[in-house]
Amino acid sequence: MGARALQIAMSAPILVEPSEAPSNPIDIALKELESGILPITIRRALPDGTYQDIPLKWLLQG
Repeated sequence: MGARALQIAMSAPILVEPSEAPSNPIDIALKELESGILPITIRRALPDGTYQDIPLKWLLQG
């Protein structure tokens, strides 16, 4: 949430309707998360040196 809030604070476009968006960047990021449109992927490093990209949507489905 912090990474997305920082992006919003630095003038990144918000992905929720402006009429629905709170004024606080953290609250906007939470609203995007609740709406299922948060464009964040977690990159997980594996012991063999490879990595796995995990979209945040996968984590929210479980």
